[in-house]
Amino acid sequence: MLRKLMKHEFRATGRIMLPLFLILLVTAFGANLSTRGLMSTQYRILDVLGGLLITAFFVAIVGVCVMSFVLMVQRFYKNLLQDEGYVMMTLPVSVHQQVWSKLIVSSVWFILTVLAVILAACIMAFNVSFLGEFFQGLRGLFRELREIGAYYAINGTAIAVELIALTFLSLVAFCLQFYAALAVGHSFANHKMACSVAFFFGFQFVLQFLGGTGIFAFDALNLFDFLPSWQLNGMAAVHAVLIFCIVLVVLYSAIFYAITTFCLKKRLNLE
Repeated sequence: MLRKLMKHEFRATGRIMLPLFLILLVTAFGANLSTRGLMSTQYRILDVLGGLLITAFFVAIVGVCVMSFVLMVQRFYKNLLQDEGYVMMTLPVSVHQQVWSKLIVSSVWFILTVLAVILAACIMAFNVSFLGEFFQGLRGLFRELREIGAYYAINGTAIAVELIALTFLSLVAFCLQFYAALAVGHSFANHKMACSVAFFFGFQFVLQFLGGTGIFAFDALNLFDFLPSWQLNGMAAVHAVLIFCIVLVVLYSAIFYAITTFCLKKRLNLE
């Protein structure tokens, strides 16, 4: 059932995000033409047109990034906390499946947005010499990887997997901050959105306070002095830091996930 929910989410959000990606790539092509010729002619109208195309490119980048964030909040708010919630909560699916479908879809769109912006930037800066330098750099990278050897190749793969996991979990945690604030705010009878905003900033204050207190406690107890005794260096240190960050993000996400699902199950007020 989770797969069906995700399919529905992708269809609903894809109607908006995919045309925006297309617009972004088209404006990137226009900006490329501007930097390659339109803005270096003797005709004033072409200079103005080139400037407008470059402006449109940067507006498209901002629009795509903002819309991916707005959709993340809007889909959760509209589907589960407004009138559609009456229908969604009667479906033969659990609250966990409802939440996870939105978390996964939102995270995927965040990743695709970053990739689309990178691709658009490459199109905007593209020329023949750039393409040649790119493939030459790839050949150099593969040559160095062969020289490094199996040990570093295995560790490099492990680090890549850890970074991918950390990125995905960080996106999930980012979404859950807003989901938890919305879920708590809409458990009240009145001023639901105002309460959601207040709880969001309240959560941020608590997180900053706990983070600062934790660092102060480590320093006060001289726990940082024991770090060199671990004798971690090189790849081991990198793995340790990444795994620690992953565990921290998982704990951080679990708290907001528990708040979100509890409020949706026990305290949701759709009136």
